[in-house]
Amino acid sequence: MTDSPADAPTDVTAGQGGAYRVLARKYRPTTFDELIGQDALVRTLTNAVKGGRLAQAYMLTGVRGVGKTTTARLIARALNCVGPDGTGGVTIAPCGVCENCKAIMTDRHVDVLEMDAASRTGVNDIREILDGVRYRPTSARYKVYIIDEVHMLSTAAFNALLKTLEEPPEHVKFIFATTEIRKVPVTVLSRCQRFDLRRVDQTVLTAHFRRIADNEGGAIEPGALALIARAADGSVRDGLSLLDQAIAHGDGTVTEEQVRDMLGLADRTVVFDLFEAVMKGDVGQALDVVAGQYALGADPMVVMQDLLDLTHWLTRMKAVKGGEDDPAVPEAERTRGREMSTALSMASLTRAWQMLLKGLTEARAAPDPLQAVEMALIRLAYAADLPPPGDVVAKLSGSGATVSAGGAPAAPSGSGGGGGGLKAVAGGRAAQADSASAGQPQAARPAPAAEAARASGAGAAMPTSFKAVAELARERREPRLAKHLTHDVHLVSFEPGRIEFNPREEAPRDLAGRLGKALQEWTGRRWVVSVSDRKGEPTLHDQLQASVMADPLVQAVLEAFPDARIGQVRERAEEPVAAADPAAAVPGVFGVDEDDADAGEDAGPDGAFLVMSDDEWPAFGGLDDGFGETDT
Repeated sequence: MTDSPADAPTDVTAGQGGAYRVLARKYRPTTFDELIGQDALVRTLTNAVKGGRLAQAYMLTGVRGVGKTTTARLIARALNCVGPDGTGGVTIAPCGVCENCKAIMTDRHVDVLEMDAASRTGVNDIREILDGVRYRPTSARYKVYIIDEVHMLSTAAFNALLKTLEEPPEHVKFIFATTEIRKVPVTVLSRCQRFDLRRVDQTVLTAHFRRIADNEGGAIEPGALALIARAADGSVRDGLSLLDQAIAHGDGTVTEEQVRDMLGLADRTVVFDLFEAVMKGDVGQALDVVAGQYALGADPMVVMQDLLDLTHWLTRMKAVKGGEDDPAVPEAERTRGREMSTALSMASLTRAWQMLLKGLTEARAAPDPLQAVEMALIRLAYAADLPPPGDVVAKLSGSGATVSAGGAPAAPSGSGGGGGGLKAVAGGRAAQADSASAGQPQAARPAPAAEAARASGAGAAMPTSFKAVAELARERREPRLAKHLTHDVHLVSFEPGRIEFNPREEAPRDLAGRLGKALQEWTGRRWVVSVSDRKGEPTLHDQLQASVMADPLVQAVLEAFPDARIGQVRERAEEPVAAADPAAAVPGVFGVDEDDADAGEDAGPDGAFLVMSDDEWPAFGGLDDGFGETDT
């Protein structure tokens, strides 16, 4: 079914006194074997003819130029062919020599009526058909009605046709053709046998055009044929029209460059160069390439479409193994495409596709398409080297942790004591004790990580932990919200942008909504905060209390002062100075004199503890445990 007509009419030029026939008409298929690219349709009709299962109506649909009208005429010939000797019956291979075949081929058979529904859309036109249905055919076996562009009929015309279409006389067949099958009423479709004619594959078109070019005696390069087949977009008629134009343009010898100039296409190699320059961020080279192609006659929007095609091909090559082995693609393009698909990430290719598609839409609406294309390429060039969103989030999360670490550095590795970065203070005179220590700065009370980030001008970092969320709430002067987060919720799961917790009875009912809204305002990103009935982790307050009480240094202090309670806990944010003597700083506490006070020696450089009696301070964390200005 891929051979061109062997008996195609000989071309008669105007100089010989006859009218020239375009290739699309000259090489119109005359048998089903010559109908290319429609194997399913031919197989179905062949089996129907062999089994005598002929439908009363056929619906042919497909894009332009794939053979709908040609197929309708072939079916009419198959139904009415009587063979060379006049004794034949319905056949899938019409003879082409009997009177019926010749009359139908030249569109002059009285029993095969063709109607263009685009110009005859009314119910009166359909009434003419219905009036003639009752009469038997004059000379043919069947009276065949071919209605082209049937979707253009009016609603009344369709309704008038329904009854006859459902139960036509046995000598009547209807064949409909349309490019807009969705516009045909379902009541009509249900009465027809439908065939969807496919777009013809590019390789099949190329081979078909090669045979026709050889028959026409024209020399045409394979690359030129490939360009014509690609521009045809699956339409045989469109491709033959372009081939006819190319032969006339080349005056017998058609080159790939001539076809590119004729179609306004950019050189395929130049498209690769342009895409490579854009993805490397070389704006100057990219604009120079576009300007050069525009000067040669390439349409800027066609250049954008070529870039989209290349992006799609590279993405498929990266996603599907073996995609680069397509024999229809030249070896040079396959080699270069394989290198580019390996070098580019999937995120970069998908981002390029989205930006090019948006740029093409803008170019179609812009007063100057070239300017719109250049702006789109500039945007893509500057965005091509951006990391994927996942890497950006990870990098931002990492920078947030760095800021936190910078705002609250840990103690040097050579420091003694087991207090780590914590400083436990048991008294309201902690500030006095700190300031009284020789050489110890007032800044020993560190700022939280979020405050450090704000002070450095970096703004509020994206919280990377639930504790950071509570600290951010304190930084934003939301002490009640911070208190609920530290005391009244059990964290179930956390990731940037999503929090799930189990609230205690003390937590307000709208805590999740308030927290989600607040985080969106603070971070500029939508947060999903949900409530769960799972147990979850201990509260931040309980975790802090447990970690402090497990500290060996804290245990030693409480053992030395059994009646003392821990009043306040703060994380140390700056490098500790030389050990201070808290008993010396606050002489007379519990009767400890300057001479025998040795609490500072136990505390070491990592932490200094002030111990107050139960009468002076409430239980652990009663006023401030590091998560809020006031927790009560």
